[in-house]
Amino acid sequence: MPLESISLRKLLKIGFATPNRRRAELRGIIRQDRAKAAGAADEGGDFYAGFWADARAHVFGTQDLHESTAERVASNRNRQRLYPLLRDGFLRWWSTYRRRTNEPFQLGPSQRTRFEIPGLASMVKVESILSITDGSGSHHYVYPYFAEAPELSADAAKLGLWLLGQALPEIPPERFQLLDVLRGRAFSITQAPLQGDEEQQFLRMYAGLIQERDGLRRLAEE
Repeated sequence: MPLESISLRKLLKIGFATPNRRRAELRGIIRQDRAKAAGAADEGGDFYAGFWADARAHVFGTQDLHESTAERVASNRNRQRLYPLLRDGFLRWWSTYRRRTNEPFQLGPSQRTRFEIPGLASMVKVESILSITDGSGSHHYVYPYFAEAPELSADAAKLGLWLLGQALPEIPPERFQLLDVLRGRAFSITQAPLQGDEEQQFLRMYAGLIQERDGLRRLAEE
């Protein structure tokens, strides 16, 4: 996944990582870019895609997340450690969220987009949004963050919520939640109020990552 075309969750993961982890992530991106340029085949799909599909099915009552997680782990032992942790974190959040109404939740309007940042010749992908219509007919949108480290902080959540609002301006900002799935913790603008300088912070973070990546690439080529 090139740094100039990256998912929001991956960008937040790298941008708020410790220096050592951040450099390791950027070097991984450099290796992937080189492999792609050399014609290497894609290494595979998103590790978390299967889990998130099951979590969404659980919300709408078509699957049980305990059962589907057990099936995913049985089919691929690489999921043995993280998938149960993700399941437990998601269900902690969901058990609180669903108390809002006794009525069934319905699938809400699908939302996905790519937010272009011309000044950096880059775009941020906003996909995999859990779109929920509650019993009163209100729509809510949950964007997942899966990383073990770093934990999603309020500062990171603010930038994520700002980007979601910019990328999908037709949705009222209070309808978004950014969910740290592993920890079962969600942020909205209530928990992480925007301060007005999120655009500057976001651009500074993103530009800094590109600059650091370019520096690491030059060092590797010397």
